[in-house]
Amino acid sequence: MHIKTIAATLAAAASTLAFANPAAAQSLTDSIERDMPELMELYRELHANPELSMQETQTAARLAGLLRGMGYDVTEGVGQTGVVAVMENGPGPTVLLRADMDALPVTEQTGLPYASEVTATARSGVVSGVMHACGHDTHMAGLIGAAKQLAGRKDEWSGTLVVIGQPGEEVGEGAAAMLDDGLYDRFPKPDYAIAFHDAAQIPAGVVGYASGYALANVDSVDVTIPGVGGHGAYPHTTRDPVVLASAIVTRLQTLVSREQNPQEPAVVTVGAIHGGAKHNIIPDEVKLQLTVRSYSDESRDGLLKGIERIARGEAIAAGMPDDKMPVVTVDPAFTPATYNNPELVERLVPVMQSAIGEARVIETPAVMGGEDFSRYRRADPDHVQSVIFWVGGVSAENWAKSEAGEMILPSLHSPFWAPEADAVVETGATVLAQSALTLMKPGAN
Repeated sequence: MHIKTIAATLAAAASTLAFANPAAAQSLTDSIERDMPELMELYRELHANPELSMQETQTAARLAGLLRGMGYDVTEGVGQTGVVAVMENGPGPTVLLRADMDALPVTEQTGLPYASEVTATARSGVVSGVMHACGHDTHMAGLIGAAKQLAGRKDEWSGTLVVIGQPGEEVGEGAAAMLDDGLYDRFPKPDYAIAFHDAAQIPAGVVGYASGYALANVDSVDVTIPGVGGHGAYPHTTRDPVVLASAIVTRLQTLVSREQNPQEPAVVTVGAIHGGAKHNIIPDEVKLQLTVRSYSDESRDGLLKGIERIARGEAIAAGMPDDKMPVVTVDPAFTPATYNNPELVERLVPVMQSAIGEARVIETPAVMGGEDFSRYRRADPDHVQSVIFWVGGVSAENWAKSEAGEMILPSLHSPFWAPEADAVVETGATVLAQSALTLMKPGAN
């Protein structure tokens, strides 16, 4: 079936997710636990009705309605489909809590009773199933859980809270679109920005954190390699771009193995080679598609310059004329590395341990995946401190099987990824809310 008409579903569900204010004497964890049936209902609704990047109209409307009902001043359509909810509560710091809203062009194969049956046309023009295969549905439910707690505990904090539903994380456009649409000009600029991401490599309910770099710069690079085509039986009459492309691919591996500091991780992966159409024809062009990952701006600059240098150098070695040099194009819409301010991490780790238990908070290594949450800090690094943390979603049963070598865990973006959603939502909501309460505690700054 094609994208469902969600309006009727949302209207009906709105009356059931009433979210009463937390009792003043009730602890944060008890209060969130009480709200879990409603939060899981929201999660299942979002999971069954996913929307692709920059098309999250019904999802955004759903979040906006819930936040507006909690007393937030809500603006929709920021950066196309983004939602910004603001609650001012006296003097103090500004804290931004963010969840991403978009799903992926993946046909779900989890077998869940609320599995997505949505289909849509992806940017590639391919009609595909649509699924929250990266767990953004858990992010949104956790955000709503935290936002509800903070709205009901205004006597426990002082400052300004900014809660955002961000579009287009999967295509690396949403954060930039919201910032370009005046996120920091039209709304209070945060002193602190916080988010979480579910994790397919951590047990359910366990929080993982990294200090400093947490996720990588992500660049997409296209290399067009011209040649002089001709008959495969007479290669001496041609300039073979397939052989040249092969040499370039091989030499590119030395950028990491021989030019990069071994203590500074980097990745140069050639994900696609396109060229030729028949066995006995040497084509006149080959195209390469690369993904390039790095942490520092200096490392990124060296890798990108190295790709261009190698492509040109190999072409010269192959005897290509000046008018047949490879063309290297770097996609301007790159995703910058995500950096967790060490001082903020140091401040919040004890908060996490106190909120959910010390045994459930672990330090994890940085990864080479990307996250455009990075842009909120990068837009004003002298003012904004940020942290993103992981919340494990692997069930105890599957974790035990994996540890015993009995199964390979599905990754994020897999059609089989089904996190233990209640653990992710409850843990994410608790840590988000407690972090904000700590940062905005009167007299704490």
